[in-house]
Amino acid sequence: MTPQSSPVRQWRVPPVLPAVKALGALVLVALGLLFAGEDRVQLVLAGLAAAGLLAWALRDLVAPVRLAADPEGITVVQGFARRRRLPWAAVEAIRVERRTRRGITAETLEIDAGESLHLFGRYDLDAPPEEVAAALETARAAAR
Repeated sequence: MTPQSSPVRQWRVPPVLPAVKALGALVLVALGLLFAGEDRVQLVLAGLAAAGLLAWALRDLVAPVRLAADPEGITVVQGFARRRRLPWAAVEAIRVERRTRRGITAETLEIDAGESLHLFGRYDLDAPPEEVAAALETARAAAR
């Protein structure tokens, strides 16, 4: 996040997350090589899973800022790394959805822009979704 005095606020992926995903990909390949033996299916599956993890880590490096807000509106990452600009007038609702399953509570920030719904978890924002929702509501109120 940028300092609170700045008119632009940004929320990004934690810097350590792409490295953890890349390390996980290496571990998958190592396990695939270790247990492959005569049957190459494990190696292929490990390679595919590792490629998926590396693509996910690459997205974190290419588009680390998932959400930004300024007096005119918000910018969200859509798809792999495309950015979409939403003026405040297009934002219908900002809310935090909480779901508890098997004793674990997950919070998701939802930004409803009418024809599109944008979802962000804690690791997309590097901040609690409740805190980001409050900051977005404050920015939206200040823009009116």
